[in-house]
Amino acid sequence: MEENKKLGLIALTALVIGSMVGGGAFNLAGDIALGANAGAAIIGWIITGIGIIAVAFVFQSLSFRKPELDSGVYSYAKEGFGPFLGFNSAWGYWLSAWLGNVAYATLVMSSLGYFFSVFGEGQNVASIIGASVLLWLVHYLILQGVSSAAFINTIVTIAKIIPIFVFLLIVIFAFNLDTFSMDFWGNGNFSWNSVFEQVKSTMLVTLWVFIGVEGAVVMSSRAKRKSDVGKATVIGLISVLLIYILISLLSMGIMPREELADLPNPAMAYVLEAVVGKWGAVFINLGLIISVLGAWLSWTLFAAELPYISAKDKVFPKWLSKENKNKAPVNSLWLTNGLVQIFLITLLFSDAAYNFMFSLASSAILIPYMLSAFYQVKLAKTGETYQDQKESRKGLIVGAIASIYAIWLVYAAGIDYLLLTMLLYAPGIILYKWAQKENHVKQKDTKLDIFLMILFVILAIFAIAGLINGSITI
Repeated sequence: MEENKKLGLIALTALVIGSMVGGGAFNLAGDIALGANAGAAIIGWIITGIGIIAVAFVFQSLSFRKPELDSGVYSYAKEGFGPFLGFNSAWGYWLSAWLGNVAYATLVMSSLGYFFSVFGEGQNVASIIGASVLLWLVHYLILQGVSSAAFINTIVTIAKIIPIFVFLLIVIFAFNLDTFSMDFWGNGNFSWNSVFEQVKSTMLVTLWVFIGVEGAVVMSSRAKRKSDVGKATVIGLISVLLIYILISLLSMGIMPREELADLPNPAMAYVLEAVVGKWGAVFINLGLIISVLGAWLSWTLFAAELPYISAKDKVFPKWLSKENKNKAPVNSLWLTNGLVQIFLITLLFSDAAYNFMFSLASSAILIPYMLSAFYQVKLAKTGETYQDQKESRKGLIVGAIASIYAIWLVYAAGIDYLLLTMLLYAPGIILYKWAQKENHVKQKDTKLDIFLMILFVILAIFAIAGLINGSITI
């Protein structure tokens, strides 16, 4: 790629913010309220804030200390733990990216349903047709070139932040402390068990709205300066963290938790409507449509980039490494959007397609995040790239916090989502073996690799059995 077409700090920061501030931001208040009262929500945000900042610092540190590893979450896992876990990091990230796009499709059609009743709540045949049209428009745009799509994303990111700031400005003045403090802990009083379960319920929601914090790292091979990758990650995260906390907590001061939980998608529109009238819902729904389209674009960029880079590194089948004349990863893009198209059909079979898809996308990305955190710990323990023991100790602490957070998220997600995620990971073993055979890789699988392959298959079988007998529902 020519130097003048590479991505600078502003474009990289916009990719981070643009990929995080998607549809989830506009439905955040309702999603949090489904499982948590104000007190538990505050605790959840403290845990998420500490954890996700540690994750961001991990990505910042690794991009600085290992600039040659320019495919982010995939290359960190491969460098630290071998090709199979490297493959699964890329596979899981890719799964999360395109599953997230299915969630975005549901949400944008739900918003269009506010204006055009034919789309209903975004889960009917008309919505599938509408979402399909948008899907292939995004596909066409990216085929014109990654740098062009990133430029458009920068403009869209600026446009979609405006309705969020307007919302925050209005609800700050409308905030009612009595409403916010009503049944602060839930069930009328404080209970450790109740609060613990409430906090757990917020974890996949808060992870979902932060997925994308690694966006600049994923695109680091297209950055003008490697130093901009870490800067973009931290700037984007701190900005978005503050916005999210304000959205969710201020909304709890506008209407009681039970009312928030029952709001249609997007909750933000109906919160603002309660304060200023119908124009508020119109304004936010328009903002959401812009926001989701921008996030959809960002995540399609990321989703196409990972298989492309992994194929160039001989971990994915080589046909995924093909570029078109505009340097867009054409085959990877076709595969990604083809799967999104197939999964759009699930909109007809789930009562809460958006919540199911974002939860599944959040679960799928846990392994890539966890392996990146583990690699930071490994790097700090060996002292490689660190100047002294004090510096490596700081790196070890950051890596340990990020690792604990990732493990906690696996626990908080629950067994059902773990099993469903393994149902998606298990087929990746076939692709991994295909790529090895195609590239004549003679390296034998380690005992850990074999154990993990068997474990993935067993858990996937349990997931299938659960879906058949009804113990796991979509």
